[in-house]
Amino acid sequence: MTKLTLASYPHMLGFEQLERLLERAAKSGNDGYPPFNIEQTSDHSYRITLAVAGFAEGDLSITVEDRQLVIRGRQNDDSDARVFLHRGIAARQFQRTFVLADGVEVGEAIMENGLLHVDLTQARPETVVQTIKIKKG
Repeated sequence: MTKLTLASYPHMLGFEQLERLLERAAKSGNDGYPPFNIEQTSDHSYRITLAVAGFAEGDLSITVEDRQLVIRGRQNDDSDARVFLHRGIAARQFQRTFVLADGVEVGEAIMENGLLHVDLTQARPETVVQTIKIKKG
């Protein structure tokens, strides 16, 4: 089976970076934890909500690295000082990665009832019309 790439389409010029972003998103290694929602809150804004019950604000970090939104969680595991008869809630670290398109900006992050909300906005692109003069050669 031949791998189809954007380079296979000669009329698609300058999309190599998009192809690299798609490959990076496919390899991001997200394992399904924690679960999350993505909702569109207006024509140009979005909200990512992660279920982070048991995590405090200090256990979480949010960064933007090379057009990727990276949300990490790491709980302090104090299980050595405690005796569990049953342990169904694990102190588990995670990393969730979301690839951001050009023009998408990360707004505020809000922690509410065990949910972490991260708001995103997308700038409206300007319509540019450019006329190219043809010179005689």
